[in-house]
Amino acid sequence: MANILLIEDEAAIRRVLSKILAEENKNYNVTEAVDGLEGMELIKKDDYDLVLCDIKMPKMDGTDVLDGLMMLKPEVPIIMISGHGSIETAVDALKKGAFDFMREK
Repeated sequence: MANILLIEDEAAIRRVLSKILAEENKNYNVTEAVDGLEGMELIKKDDYDLVLCDIKMPKMDGTDVLDGLMMLKPEVPIIMISGHGSIETAVDALKKGAFDFMREK
């Protein structure tokens, strides 16, 4: 079973992404975090096969989560997601170690 951490502050987007993942593969176990701080706490105590993380969030943004994940568990792939992302943001995330960058439409 693949453990996926979804970090997204907007509840509607979090629900939709979680539902899509669950329907994609019954072997995906999706854990949700409402912001970067909660996400980092989960990363510290649990193991994940993949992290999906929004960039623009209150309390702790996605780039800070990316930096923290790269220090704690660099082997875990992280895909950054954003509805407000620019090419510069995407390139910066990839340079810092993100596996990929997806723009919400």
